[in-house]
Amino acid sequence: MTTVIDVDACGMHHCETTALGVLLRHQGLELSEPMLFGLGSGLSFVYWDNKSMGFPFLGGRVKSFELTRNLVTELGPELLVQETTSPRRAWANVVASLDAGRPVGLQLDSYYLDYFGSKVHFGGHVVAMYGYDDHDAYIVDTDQQGGKVSTSLISLAQARAARGPMTAKHRSFTLTVVKNLASPRSRIVPAITACANVFLNPPTADIGYRGIEKAGQSVRTWLQRTDNPQRDLPQAAVLMERAGTGGALFRNFYRDFLAECTQLLDSSHLRIGHGLYTGAAPLWTEVAALITKAGESGDAQCLAQAGTLLCDLSRIEREAMRALSCLGA
Repeated sequence: MTTVIDVDACGMHHCETTALGVLLRHQGLELSEPMLFGLGSGLSFVYWDNKSMGFPFLGGRVKSFELTRNLVTELGPELLVQETTSPRRAWANVVASLDAGRPVGLQLDSYYLDYFGSKVHFGGHVVAMYGYDDHDAYIVDTDQQGGKVSTSLISLAQARAARGPMTAKHRSFTLTVVKNLASPRSRIVPAITACANVFLNPPTADIGYRGIEKAGQSVRTWLQRTDNPQRDLPQAAVLMERAGTGGALFRNFYRDFLAECTQLLDSSHLRIGHGLYTGAAPLWTEVAALITKAGESGDAQCLAQAGTLLCDLSRIEREAMRALSCLGA
């Protein structure tokens, strides 16, 4: 038996916005990837380091699936989320949606997917599934992973059943665009100010502008944090630039989102925020390049330069978010 839904798979950079784009476009709502990311208040920062980790991690977005929930809160489509510990029931949930002609979003561990290029466990990966047959599942993933791809049903089951950091219990979800859906333009200000307020008032020193400043201090010691700097430092930089971030640790997305917003709203606060993120984005790419160079050369001066840039970025992004937080005033 084969069930395949006709979906439009536009090339996107980030997994969750890719899946959201597929589900919403199927119902006639077309939004750019930066707009999906921005309306979902997706931008954040976390400096993640604990004793169980081999090496620190720099994160640039909110937690997995929080972007989806934020987007639904702002725009108003109906979100149906199903979770279960039963693999049989989990598969039945997906089949019911697909057989009804609706693509379905899945959260899973990308490690098990046949087509995935990087064999690293990541339990917060999100894809859109649009069909299946007796052997394979048909999926839309990021452009980097091939866009429209397939993986065996066995590998899909393993990916959905995985447990560990950021995993969910066979999570699947669908979106329904309702008649009284809010216009994206009307939700720009609430989405931006919500994002800014969290960034400016982080619950811990590891998050938001405080987290960036902490990273600026900590990154200087990274050569002492690993027995294999040639592997670990370039890998950290790759995660910043090419692991579905759209480059510059998601700052390119937010810059482009704010640029779209300036075409829809006339606001000096918005223009200030956009200008500051336009300046910040290339500095993040420069930080990643310096971390890579430090790993390859062993030159601690590169990390000192990266640390200085991160402290500058903490100040720049704090100033940008202060301006953006005034949008609703």
